[in-house]
Amino acid sequence: MAAESTLLPEVLFRKSPIQRHGVLALSGFGVRIRMQAGHLEINESVAGQLRTIRLWRVNHGLKRLVCISEDGFVTLAALRWLSDVGASFVMLDRLGEVKVVTGPAGSSESRLRRAQALALTNSVGLQIARELISAKLGGQEALAREKLRNAVIANEIANTRKALSDADSMDRVRWIESRAAALYWSAWHDLPITFARKDAKKVPSHWLKFGARHSPLTGGPRLSINPSNTLLNFTFAVAESECRLAAAACGLDPGLGFLHTDIANRDSLALDIIEPIRPAHRGVDFGLAYARTTAALGFLRDCQWQLSADFRLVLKIVRNRIDVGTPSRSLG
Repeated sequence: MAAESTLLPEVLFRKSPIQRHGVLALSGFGVRIRMQAGHLEINESVAGQLRTIRLWRVNHGLKRLVCISEDGFVTLAALRWLSDVGASFVMLDRLGEVKVVTGPAGSSESRLRRAQALALTNSVGLQIARELISAKLGGQEALAREKLRNAVIANEIANTRKALSDADSMDRVRWIESRAAALYWSAWHDLPITFARKDAKKVPSHWLKFGARHSPLTGGPRLSINPSNTLLNFTFAVAESECRLAAAACGLDPGLGFLHTDIANRDSLALDIIEPIRPAHRGVDFGLAYARTTAALGFLRDCQWQLSADFRLVLKIVRNRIDVGTPSRSLG
């Protein structure tokens, strides 16, 4: 590490690189997050330069520290500093999988968590699932109609959504969601993806359209084979980490979901909460627009994430649905 610091020219940020949303993303090599003289010091190697960021305890504006790297270290003192200032630490790998999420947690409410655990045994869990998927399908319909200009697919999704009111089991809700998803992604399949003229002849042909959402390497969205799907994967990975943090902050157990079944080391509730914001969140619009204009994935360094009002409303309603004594609005 000492040799690296000597060989690489150091760039010290005099002005904070943290944008107004409070997110700082690291994607370089040799990441070092540690304490120096009472302030948080962050180093990473980017394009042959050693980038150094120093943050004091006041007026730093940091809310999320997102590390998209597997090379480096973070000290316990640095994690303590992040906890003391109310900031969260998120680590993603370069395939878009959430590896580590730490952040402020709400007070433990045993009554609320007990109600959450029992929700699948009564009508509450099914009600939550129907509302989440109804909101998701509404967003898919709107995006297909307004952004993708595909009224046929939008109408079919709308008709599929109507069946949710009669869904009497979780399996039926999941089937309706999968049917709508197949329709929705079929509208994306032939979407042309354009690149800068100097790059157009260098990219493989399967990069020139959105293609299938499922990768031939895994049979699912992971390990995507083109930039447009990779953009969406990273967007949803960041969303998963945000949902996990938000659920914990509200006193809910991120691992006890409704639509997503219990699997070891998976935050099923966080994945449930993501569902209605997948199509509606500006990240999808951003991914769609960005994939049409560039072949570079370097945008991840400056990618900012802001929870929308819709997202906060979704989490509030889920919590209120579980806490059956609290009246709430409908997601629809």
